[in-house]
Amino acid sequence: MTVHTLEGKVVVVGAGAKNLGGLISRKMGEAGAKVVVHYHGNATQDDAEATVQAIKDVGSDAFAIQGDLTQPANVTTLFEEAKSRFGGVDIAVNTVGKVLRKPIVETSEEEYDAMFDINAKAAYFFIKEAGRTLNDNGKVITIVTSLLAAFTDGYSTYAGGKSPVEHFTRAAAKEFGARGISVTAIGPGPMDTPFFYGQETPERVEFHKSQAMNGDLTKIEDIEPIVRFLATEGWWITGQTIFANGGYTTR
Repeated sequence: MTVHTLEGKVVVVGAGAKNLGGLISRKMGEAGAKVVVHYHGNATQDDAEATVQAIKDVGSDAFAIQGDLTQPANVTTLFEEAKSRFGGVDIAVNTVGKVLRKPIVETSEEEYDAMFDINAKAAYFFIKEAGRTLNDNGKVITIVTSLLAAFTDGYSTYAGGKSPVEHFTRAAAKEFGARGISVTAIGPGPMDTPFFYGQETPERVEFHKSQAMNGDLTKIEDIEPIVRFLATEGWWITGQTIFANGGYTTR
């Protein structure tokens, strides 16, 4: 029986400096992988460098690379640098995303374009470059949202921008499958990070909590093990969106 581990693998993590992406980067490194830690802007550089150092401290290797992944050329550079530095790429995890809670009638064209660029376009070209670059039997994992299965207000451009990624995932799973590459998406519930709180009132936070087991928000520690599972023993799962949300939504 083939044993699937992260030892010696090369992992690219989009938005891999902090929050969920940072935890994924660090845990991949702890499991023996070499990690490419992507970060978007100068404000996250210190987090990226700290994550890289944490990976090196446990005996693995990593480097950080900055780039706006809404620009396809930067996505290409990310994967080319990973291949140049580490000889290839085995696993690509995209946690890039942006949340906006705003009524449709108040949403500007600029806000719409930015949300779809970050949540859909960047994901599309990340999957594309993964398909071009990954070694055979690689893994592609994208973080989406459990709001894809919610009947709610306010998140038209966030959930709407993430929804195409489900089809990107299915299409890529078929197209890359002949090379043994699995492609999956994970839809967390509202997560206990600054990513979420800036969009909600205290009352709505309590409502979101009430919709999941134990009255809790999803924690990054709930999602990271699922990413590791899909990157190893769960490789046979492909073309799927997995809702990991404590029962917040289902379908």
